[in-house]
Amino acid sequence: MHELAVCQGLVDEIARVARAQGADEVQAVTVAVGALAGVESGLLERAFVIARAGTVAAQARLQLQSLPARVACSECGAEAEVAPNRLLCPACGGWRVRVVGGEELLLIRVELTRAVPAALQVQV
Repeated sequence: MHELAVCQGLVDEIARVARAQGADEVQAVTVAVGALAGVESGLLERAFVIARAGTVAAQARLQLQSLPARVACSECGAEAEVAPNRLLCPACGGWRVRVVGGEELLLIRVELTRAVPAALQVQV
């Protein structure tokens, strides 16, 4: 299950972002997963729970966005979404295509929480 290794790298990057922003906790993380990324979303969600344990992201929610497979045809020049298991040009049926989307695995958003310094707290 390489999803755990992916999540460990993801949590390392999330921790780096949190440190850089002076955050105390990560609330949510949004990741875009391409249809051709070689990552199974369900396994990624389960692996994230394991990888986040004991880190600044220990309570973070993982939100996944799916990205479609896209090809550009060398024959007719069309660019279109395709099924991940059918990398043919939908316009002309040609097989000489170049993958132009769907291989991504992107950290899109990290929602952070910072503690309010005692000097800024208001007592009522």
